Amino acid sequence: MAANASPLPAEQTTPAGARVLRGVEYGSPPGFRPLLLDLYRPARDEHPAPVVVFLHGGGWRIGRRDQFGPAFAGWQVGPFDRLVRAGFAVASLDYRLSGEAVFPAQLHDGKAALRWLRAHAGELGLDAGRVVLWGESAGGHLAALLALTDGRPEWEGDVGEPGPGVTVAGVVDWYGPADLRTMQRQSRPDAVSAPDAVDSREALLIGAPVPRAAERAAAASPVSHVSAAAPPFLLAHGTADRFVPSGQSEQLAAALRAHGCRVSLHLVDDADHLWAGLPDPEPVFAEALEFAVQVCGPLGLPAPA
Repeated sequence: MAANASPLPAEQTTPAGARVLRGVEYGSPPGFRPLLLDLYRPARDEHPAPVVVFLHGGGWRIGRRDQFGPAFAGWQVGPFDRLVRAGFAVASLDYRLSGEAVFPAQLHDGKAALRWLRAHAGELGLDAGRVVLWGESAGGHLAALLALTDGRPEWEGDVGEPGPGVTVAGVVDWYGPADLRTMQRQSRPDAVSAPDAVDSREALLIGAPVPRAAERAAAASPVSHVSAAAPPFLLAHGTADRFVPSGQSEQLAAALRAHGCRVSLHLVDDADHLWAGLPDPEPVFAEALEFAVQVCGPLGLPAPA
């Protein structure tokens, strides 16, 4: 992927007081559109801010970096501003969708964003040594993969690794696919989609129906990459999810526990995908924010020596 030397856009301020750089170009894969992120930062640079890297959902087919999820659309102070108020910087990414490129392009894009954050941490007041990957649905899948393949040479390709100076402190994975090979049999009777179908989201991601591409499906599945080196995980999933069965998060939690990794699994009763049917999404957001604070240590202070 071509190195990005584009100048930073003019800084703006959100109504809630966060500084924001919108449409920062973090990568330029040859033959594709430029890859952009929005970077939200606290109003003052008293100390380097730990970073939440947010990856949007949309079945790898749709979605935008300015969308945290429909359950939060009505919040007067939105999730990005709330994270900044808590002391985080937030980098929300666009990545190549499945109609543009098949896997592992999306994973390469996430790694390119981490490299960009490392390269610009000093000038932007970021602590790239304390990064939380937070994603919902397809973004949760990518957040998990980013964390579990960090430093793995088989994923270097032509893009490199995040390298020294980027430390994934934890992962918040909301209802993300964990094993493309088991989604079909775990699906509810009222499932909206059939993961093994020719035109499924999963098939479009890997370029073939899952049953016909076992190796590609395994490579694109976070459970295939779990090791004892995994960072702490918070998995949250609605038990009534008709798009991604909650068994996916249960399976990933079991794999992490089998390797002695720290993982918290929260199955949210009667919640569908995107937290539909949940009367108030505040508790699940607060739980994730508390987890991010715990894995990063005291906010508003320098990182521990």
